[in-house]
Amino acid sequence: MPKNPNDVVKDLKAGKFSPVYFLDGEEPYYIDLITKIIEETAIPEHERGFNQLVIYGKDANMGVVLNNARKFPMMAERQLVVVKEAQSLPDWGNEGIPELLIKYIENPLPSTILVFAYKYKKIDGKTSLGKALNKYAVYVRSEKVPDYKMNEWVELYIKGTGHQIDPKAAALLADSIGNNLEVMTNEIGKMLINFKEPTQITVDHISKYVGINKDYNNFELLKAIGYKNAYKANQIIQYFSQNPKNHPVIPLFSLIYFYFRQLALIHENKARTNDQVASILKMNPFIAREYLAVSRNYNLGKIIEVFKHIREADLRYKGVESGSMSDAEILRDLVYKILH
Repeated sequence: MPKNPNDVVKDLKAGKFSPVYFLDGEEPYYIDLITKIIEETAIPEHERGFNQLVIYGKDANMGVVLNNARKFPMMAERQLVVVKEAQSLPDWGNEGIPELLIKYIENPLPSTILVFAYKYKKIDGKTSLGKALNKYAVYVRSEKVPDYKMNEWVELYIKGTGHQIDPKAAALLADSIGNNLEVMTNEIGKMLINFKEPTQITVDHISKYVGINKDYNNFELLKAIGYKNAYKANQIIQYFSQNPKNHPVIPLFSLIYFYFRQLALIHENKARTNDQVASILKMNPFIAREYLAVSRNYNLGKIIEVFKHIREADLRYKGVESGSMSDAEILRDLVYKILH
């Protein structure tokens, strides 16, 4: 099984290095993070000129990579060879190439750290190469974090920085930024530099330092829809319409769909308590309490209607029977149909 990226990061920060790292997956964040940590810590800065080599996949082939990996370091304990954009090595599909790599990783040069940053793709774990990577290398698969797990991811990430975050604040970040981990960590980083001591992050902090309006955002729109607050929902839509580039409707359609999908799961599983909802939806009980309350406003039949309305809105956005409706008008019409 591929190793947990956070466990590998922990080992690297403790100065524990291995001869071969293979980093793959659709989420580039952990691939970039692990590569960066290795580049910054594996080789002392004064030795990097002779003993640290970065190769870009499109500019090389497997033979070049492995020939460099088999070289001995110059007047140093070890050397580092990093293959960035490794998925672009032109000879991946050539006969014998996987076997060539397997032969090396089964018996790597101990004085070399070889890193493959293989982005946006995955090695098939059932192949001989996949099995060899699992057995002989530090193999990390960087998966996309599902939207429904982003609240938990934000809470754990901020805890790892020495701070804490309120569940509502974590939900606001997750719903407003989504599951782009690079963007998320950049925004969190810009916020945290304002705190010298461990801090409990609140919605007000996010509003002040990240720039997400605490009253007019995706999270508050979903809440207004859930509690059938038509006045607040229309206020938020009006606010969004004034800056449509920052509030595109397609991600909103997805958020609304996911929100009602969660409500449907509550009904389908006949959940009646906060703990039951938290278990079914895999979320913080504090947030589950709100979902349970909202589920009473929408029965399963109405939720099915909502899915139909979302599909119609999506088609309108794509130009099907939309006439001259603006994005804000399409969103407003969708919310009206949901609430009535």
